[in-house]
Amino acid sequence: MNFSLKTAASLVLVGLANAFTYERLDKDNAVCTLSRDWQLIKLTVSKLLLIVDMQEGLYSLARDFDASLYKNNMYAHASLGKVFNLPVVMTSSSETGPNGPLPDEFLQWYPNAPLIKRQGEVDAWDNPQFKEAVIAANKSQIILGGITTDVCTTFLALSLRDAGYSVWANHEASGTTTGYIRDMANDRMRAAGVQVVSYFAIVSELMRDWRNTPGAKEIFPVLDQYLPAYGMVARAHRAAVDNGTVLAGEDILP
Repeated sequence: MNFSLKTAASLVLVGLANAFTYERLDKDNAVCTLSRDWQLIKLTVSKLLLIVDMQEGLYSLARDFDASLYKNNMYAHASLGKVFNLPVVMTSSSETGPNGPLPDEFLQWYPNAPLIKRQGEVDAWDNPQFKEAVIAANKSQIILGGITTDVCTTFLALSLRDAGYSVWANHEASGTTTGYIRDMANDRMRAAGVQVVSYFAIVSELMRDWRNTPGAKEIFPVLDQYLPAYGMVARAHRAAVDNGTVLAGEDILP
């Protein structure tokens, strides 16, 4: 009997392990068909970048990161559309009040992208114009970040999952009032099947291979600007190749 229980437990574990499928951000434009509300809808398996309520007034609520670091994270997220030629939809919430507008740089980067200025809806998905802009983009995988993590990002991420989208939340690009609130919000999104990932993970998923285009040539300058720890690795390597000298003792290291 004991053997049977162990065997059964082992089979369950094997089944759970085999049930996992690694979903990747799709860098190509394959077409899939989803069934929703008894209708067949064709979606392009590709990415859409959402910039959600990253407003100059709301920025002060992002207190779970150092202020300078979080500004860098916001701009890194917003720049993904330029680097990887992604379609972009932007939205703001009551921007004529204390929330303020989106940074001018974002508007300059994407002058033709839809910009939905919500006047009251907390969850952007409740705004008909925003919903129409996302549906019109015809993408199945959505990358998003916003302020605040627990409200603007989470509410939208959950609504998108409910609508059948694959959602990738850039956790470094969303900010809120405390680390505790951030962690609880990220757990809530994960429980709904949202991929909660880092900026570097998104970049690497989209690039896939340093030999691709965008690849090393295009990505190293971006990382040097927004992920300086990795940029300095590249700089140090360049300096070593250009003018490096192996010191005594280094030559005998394995």
